[in-house]
Amino acid sequence: MKVVILAGGLGTRISEESHLKPKPMIEIGGRPILWHIMKYYSEFGFHDFVICLGYKQYVVKEFFADYFLHMSDVTFDLAKNQMKVHNNYAEPWKVTLVDTGLHTMTGGRIKRIQPYIGREPFLLTYGDGVSTVDLDELIRFHKSHGKTATITTVSIAQMKGVLDISPDNVVRSFREKEEEDTTLINGGFMVMNPEIFDYLIDDSTVFEKEPMQRLAAEGQLMSYHHTGFWQCMDTQREMKKLEELWQGGNAPWKIWK
Repeated sequence: MKVVILAGGLGTRISEESHLKPKPMIEIGGRPILWHIMKYYSEFGFHDFVICLGYKQYVVKEFFADYFLHMSDVTFDLAKNQMKVHNNYAEPWKVTLVDTGLHTMTGGRIKRIQPYIGREPFLLTYGDGVSTVDLDELIRFHKSHGKTATITTVSIAQMKGVLDISPDNVVRSFREKEEEDTTLINGGFMVMNPEIFDYLIDDSTVFEKEPMQRLAAEGQLMSYHHTGFWQCMDTQREMKKLEELWQGGNAPWKIWK
């Protein structure tokens, strides 16, 4: 299966960093979070990536074009105009980088990469979240039900106090959040059958709106609930949390040597 990664958005909620580079290129432990996601998939044997680009897409293309320079020691002999790469390590990856447009919505980006996928099932995720999802179990679950799409759902805690408000706007009760106050969300790490392309119209299609709603209405959308580690990187606080986990040697998603 190919792995499709959505990496073309503007990243406005973490604009302190994303005004310089696409959000998937923001670094955790000196490596882009996109690299962390790809390393995770690769450990499960998925090495063929199609990355949907948009905002500052050249940054991602230059990273992979100069991958050895980023990952290895290099000697430049300026007099001889030569370069020697030391400790040359190559990932077992095939990476297709597709400019899916600056203002294209998520569904439109997926639609644009159809020529690189064809009529085969594929994995799909966002370029700003890491997790410990068991990809083998996820795929087994997807194959078992035969529906068009599987999303990984995760529980996130309420961030604020909980209110009970009457129809006439009277606050009837207030309490602080508790451990059981959680909301299920789509955490990415999805599996799609090729029929998903039939639900996508054009660049204006928001994948999380009409296509998802239609899939649900038709009984073609299934949930694989993940109870382990999951973390997106929408804010500076979340970026700091991921960096602290990495620097402390406690990054759950780091399953590679």
